[in-house]
Amino acid sequence: MKSFQKTAISAVAVGLLTGLACASAFAEDAPAADAPEASPITANVTVTNDYRYRGLSQSNFKPAIQGGFDYAHESGFYIGNWNSSISWIGDSYSAQGSNAAYNKNNTNVSAPIEMDFYAGFKKELIGEGFASDLGFLQYYYPTTGIPNTNGSTANPNSSEIYAAQNYTFGPVTGFVKVSYAVSTLFGTANSSGSYYPDFTVNYDTGIWGLALNGHVGYQYIAGNVPTQNLSALGAPSSVKSLSNSSLYSYTDWKLGVTKDFGGGLSGAIAYVGTNAQTAYGYYAYGNPSTPAKNLGKSGGLVSLTKTF
Repeated sequence: MKSFQKTAISAVAVGLLTGLACASAFAEDAPAADAPEASPITANVTVTNDYRYRGLSQSNFKPAIQGGFDYAHESGFYIGNWNSSISWIGDSYSAQGSNAAYNKNNTNVSAPIEMDFYAGFKKELIGEGFASDLGFLQYYYPTTGIPNTNGSTANPNSSEIYAAQNYTFGPVTGFVKVSYAVSTLFGTANSSGSYYPDFTVNYDTGIWGLALNGHVGYQYIAGNVPTQNLSALGAPSSVKSLSNSSLYSYTDWKLGVTKDFGGGLSGAIAYVGTNAQTAYGYYAYGNPSTPAKNLGKSGGLVSLTKTF
């Protein structure tokens, strides 16, 4: 799911300031005219070589196309939708996937898209450049063919609430944020109460429209691994219980640079990674290849975004 801390509110504010500045600069040379109103609705489309969310590849290291829209009211209320092509759900139930044992009939599981719906309130309550943000996010995955796993896995649809504090110190901007799962998270059984704190910082170099980006987050997965899953994970019979946290929790990070080309077009390159671990010789987040690859392994990202 995209990072939407830069909501349409920012776009509206920039648009208004730009309109006022232009009106002032040309007031003596042109007849008086009303500055065009900035639209409260913005849209975006992105192409990327790999869809990474919280450090994990959602598209099995393959390209993805993404896009959505945001509506921001002057009161601070906003609502939006964002979508991306994915493959991780279908991959997990394939013959080499982590959930292959539950797909005994070799059902063709289809889940080609992630759809995110969110709404919240964002306002500069502390001061200019320091917007506070509270909201709700629903991850929805249209799926077909997922077999009954008798509680070993959960529905991938997930719900989170979040709170964020944006900050601005001259050319340095970013936010600190905490997301909390009020449902099971991304198909992991017994994982309600999982949380994800993260910190993002951006530095506008003032040169060629370049900005440096940094991010670190920690995905904590609550609950316990279902007993019937232990043998599938390769755990010896002496292991009677295993926490989701010890198996699935991890830290992710990103270092990158973005380039503003103007006209709503921007590009980004980044290097991302996680410390997602292994258990009994299995990756906690592995793809269905043979041998399996760690979906949280370090790698490079390249993307191009157009905002309307």
